[in-house]
Amino acid sequence: MRKLIFGMNVTLDGYIAAPGDDLGWSEGEGPDSSSSAELFQWWSDRVDATGLALYGRKLWDGMSSHWPTADKRPGATPAEIEYARRWRDMPKVVFSSTIDTVDWNARLFTGDAVTEITRLKAEDGGPMDICGATLAAAPMRAGLIDEYAIVTYPVLVGGGTPFFTALDSWVNLNLVETRTFSGGVVLTRYETRR
Repeated sequence: MRKLIFGMNVTLDGYIAAPGDDLGWSEGEGPDSSSSAELFQWWSDRVDATGLALYGRKLWDGMSSHWPTADKRPGATPAEIEYARRWRDMPKVVFSSTIDTVDWNARLFTGDAVTEITRLKAEDGGPMDICGATLAAAPMRAGLIDEYAIVTYPVLVGGGTPFFTALDSWVNLNLVETRTFSGGVVLTRYETRR
């Protein structure tokens, strides 16, 4: 059975994007920033360890518009080259009813996300990462997420796209890791208590 992990960069007040889908609060995370190279490498290593990535359309649009060719761009750093290769090689499922095709080692799924994620979890294989708060909401409510990897930035944005969705009941968690990166960014990993 596969493990389902939901992890993203998050503001201290719990948002993955500020109003207007603004991600400026996480600027400086790139591999060329000496203050965040360690965090970028952590994310790259996660991609390398992922057996299957599950994307919602919005995050897919952003990732697929940059990473497939990022290693070919002038001035690409070794870390960007490595991440681009890892991202292209990682198997992906894109959940969307508004696009017709996907590429880059991905397949498109247009049906019920919870049903498909439940089916995928029952298969053998490496861990699955769910990418995007909108996609993660229904599986979170259905109790399918086994681990939360929260990379918290020391910034308050006051609104936007929340990491967590409204839940019907409590979810008890066990802390399995904490780690501090430069700039006061903190990783906390929690496993769902079953």
